[in-house]
Amino acid sequence: MKNTLILVSALALLFTSCNYNDDNTDLSNDDDINVSDLTFTKLSTSINGTGDEGFAEISAYDATSKKLFVVNPNEQEISVWDIASPSSPIKLTSIPLAGIPNSVAAKDGVLAVAVESDPKQLNGQIVTFNTDTQEQQNSYNVGALPDMLTFSPNGTYLISANEGEPNDDYTVDPEGSISVVNIEENEVNTLYFGAYNGQTIGNDFRVFGPSATFSEDVEPEYVAVSEDSKYAYVTLQENNGIAVVDLQTMAITNVYGLGVKDFSLPENTMDASNRDDVIGNFKNWPVLSYYMPDAISYAKIDGSEYIITANEGDSRDYDGYSEEERVEDIDLDITAFPNAEELQSEENLGRLKITTANGDIDGDGDYDKIYGYGGRSFTIWNTSGTLIYDSGDQIGKKTFELSPELFNNDEGEADGRSDDKGAEPEAVTTLKIGNSTLLFVGLERTGGVLVYDISNPISPVFVDWLLNTEDVAPEGLIVIPSAESPTGENLLVVTNEISNTITIYEIK
Repeated sequence: MKNTLILVSALALLFTSCNYNDDNTDLSNDDDINVSDLTFTKLSTSINGTGDEGFAEISAYDATSKKLFVVNPNEQEISVWDIASPSSPIKLTSIPLAGIPNSVAAKDGVLAVAVESDPKQLNGQIVTFNTDTQEQQNSYNVGALPDMLTFSPNGTYLISANEGEPNDDYTVDPEGSISVVNIEENEVNTLYFGAYNGQTIGNDFRVFGPSATFSEDVEPEYVAVSEDSKYAYVTLQENNGIAVVDLQTMAITNVYGLGVKDFSLPENTMDASNRDDVIGNFKNWPVLSYYMPDAISYAKIDGSEYIITANEGDSRDYDGYSEEERVEDIDLDITAFPNAEELQSEENLGRLKITTANGDIDGDGDYDKIYGYGGRSFTIWNTSGTLIYDSGDQIGKKTFELSPELFNNDEGEADGRSDDKGAEPEAVTTLKIGNSTLLFVGLERTGGVLVYDISNPISPVFVDWLLNTEDVAPEGLIVIPSAESPTGENLLVVTNEISNTITIYEIK
């Protein structure tokens, strides 16, 4: 979740707000809402820091105090904003921390912060505060590198994904884990993956770190919780999988792989080169790419349960071990790829970053398959990991259609990230309005937030692309439903890692 980015504000060239409709009728409580009648209006943009980047990452809203809490790792604090009037937020006194914060969550007057240790291979902490007084309440010891945390909908549990990243030399690789704090009982259960050591999960689940056991190799990234607060779904990004936690028995009950995306299929074209002198050069290629989701969101639609993932992709690239390489720099098996020389040219697949941890099927030193990072998409799954819908190449094509200047943008240069992971969909969240369910997808590289109507999960419909000239690199998305909103209207809050900005949209 903490990719180092170097983008410039030239990324955002278009709109201060994108309103494809002028009808401002409040439909938030109308079961028969027509999503096409919604408007998305920017209320405010606030700057949370004056440095280059890293002053505004993940945020959380507390309805009790009408405060927005923002992770500010550069200053080792939680920035606090009064958003009783979202059109004119007021910066309040920050909450200082003893370590670097990675995530924040708030519910019923309680603020929870995930804090890593130094070094981060040591066990971290979840620290809680009163949202009104901002005084510390409790501190809970959890696993190594708590990277994301969330409350269960009923407020009973606080769940953290403890990533357990290795050190740069890859000589220390702590176990990945999931911690569950029972707020009412004031107790912590940290769940490890030792029971899976030696097992093969299948469906392209990866265990590949140097000499790592299963439990050392897994890196829990992001958590979503079912509506009934009985299950947590945790992305294992680098491993290309999801873990399921039964919150009643406090056990990891399932781990499954997510398979791969086949970019040779007609619906899965991509622009794979930043040196082909063509912006939006969509083609099919003999590439299998791991979905490797970052953020995950839960939604219940017409009585069925779904989880939605942002398929950012991520590699391991350390001094002690790196799986990253470009297609032009590996040996391709001539039988599998008779046109290897043509494929490896820079204007074709040569520039594409791929993994060397997979693909040498017969162990002879050349690659029989090409595996890439990320799906360049969002995916809707059922809670057992069956793929219901994948957006295919729609993110790339839609952003290219609406703004070629921003397509796969890198440092203000269109097409600059085509050889990497494209737009890098990183953040997802959902909002129920009447009988409709909206999905918001934050694009870390291209910028902005895509909005879809997923009321029919097998056939989502594009609604809007929210862009703001002051925002660069959305890292966190939260929705504030009308029932909890300070204005009585549904709100979307976007926190941007590079521009250090916080933007609030109203949805009517």
